[in-house]
Amino acid sequence: MRLSRSTFALAALLAGTSVAASTAFAAPAPAPVATAPAAAPAPAANPDMLIATVNGSKITLGDVQRAAGNLPPQARQIQPSVLIPLIVNQLVDQKAVQIAADKEGLSRKPDVKAAMDAAAANALQNAYLEEKVGPLVTDSTLHDFYQTHYANKKPEEEIHARHILVDSEAQAKDIIAQLNKGADFGKLAAQLSKDKGSAGANGGDLGWFKKADMLPAFSAAAFAMKPNTISQTPVHTQYGWHVIQVLATRTAPIPTFDQVHDQVRQELIRDKVRDIVQNAESQVKVVHYDAQGKVIPDAAPAAAPAKK
Repeated sequence: MRLSRSTFALAALLAGTSVAASTAFAAPAPAPVATAPAAAPAPAANPDMLIATVNGSKITLGDVQRAAGNLPPQARQIQPSVLIPLIVNQLVDQKAVQIAADKEGLSRKPDVKAAMDAAAANALQNAYLEEKVGPLVTDSTLHDFYQTHYANKKPEEEIHARHILVDSEAQAKDIIAQLNKGADFGKLAAQLSKDKGSAGANGGDLGWFKKADMLPAFSAAAFAMKPNTISQTPVHTQYGWHVIQVLATRTAPIPTFDQVHDQVRQELIRDKVRDIVQNAESQVKVVHYDAQGKVIPDAAPAAAPAKK
């Protein structure tokens, strides 16, 4: 049976309880303005509260809450009275299909079992990492990370440049000759550059970038140039031949904590995950095998460089 809004509201009233199944997702109600005695707080929603059964297999409020938590942000904005019945119906559908598949023995098929085992292993891994990393990512550790990796770093030089990318050195030299005679850089970029992302409306503009942001050969040439100059020798990289024009240089401003908060958080999480994974690996024995099933001996540790 499909749940309508009204039938779900009735179902949520199970044996006279509050509509916990719907209010569990709603924002808290504003405090009353009147000075009348406050009403007793509603009991906390019980995640084990039964919402539906499918051939006896239970669907609980906790199942509904977890499904809602996995929805994209836009979907979570839907009114609970609309959203929850949709989620319950989806969970019922899933249970019904799972029961049908199990009756046909699909869970015993090697490829299906392997996929199920992989999903379970992935869920366990993610739960472990979340449990270990979560307590390590706090306001304090975020600020410490910012101070170390941003605030205390020496400001880097940036340049604003544009380029024209072509296939041959000869064509690049011809473009340089045209530019030296007064040709418009932006127009030539739009007409000739292979880098369509920066050509066209952008006229080959690459914006501001640091030395590490570009290929070494490109950066070496660009950062050796002065503002308002054009490279007189084509620059070769794996993508082709570049003609570069440096427009300006500056010292990159140090971003504020608020500006890089999300980036700092992701970097800190990545660092902590790496540490936890390495620690886990240090506590297990790993054996590698070749194509013939023979054990691959452990690689000898790299020798320390000789002291001069």
